[in-house]
Amino acid sequence: MTDKGYCSTKSLYYFGVKLHALAFRREKTIPFPEEILITPASVNDLTVFKEAWTNKGNRCFFGDKIYHNQDFFSDLEKENNSIMMTPVKAVKGECQDIRNRDKAANDLFSTAVSRVRQPIESFFNWLIEKTNIQKASKVRSSKGLLIHIFGKIAAAFIYLIF
Repeated sequence: MTDKGYCSTKSLYYFGVKLHALAFRREKTIPFPEEILITPASVNDLTVFKEAWTNKGNRCFFGDKIYHNQDFFSDLEKENNSIMMTPVKAVKGECQDIRNRDKAANDLFSTAVSRVRQPIESFFNWLIEKTNIQKASKVRSSKGLLIHIFGKIAAAFIYLIF
């Protein structure tokens, strides 16, 4: 269930699992999770999306740059009427003149997508702050890990109610 993963934002390797959430956007508050999944740390986020959420129709998803896969998401749009919005990713080998010409529009679009995505980042930060979910050093079994994770998530949502 656990293995080694790499966090590119923090430039560090870690051992464990990753928590994935598909959540509904809510104005001026943290998103409400529709589905929460756990995967080994090494599993790519795009792979999780492809396996778990491609059947969701008539949706507008917002993801980070890892979800930039034009071929896959144009097929998803045709088949399920769902689109994925991601920040603009630089194209390797693209002429510098073209990059400079498109920079303002790309930056504005990327900022807009990031602003919509920011609440899901806040959701995970809130979960970590309220429950200390990342610290599972005393867990000794797979069952114990699942109890730790889902117990912390349940405690966080009970906290929201009260």
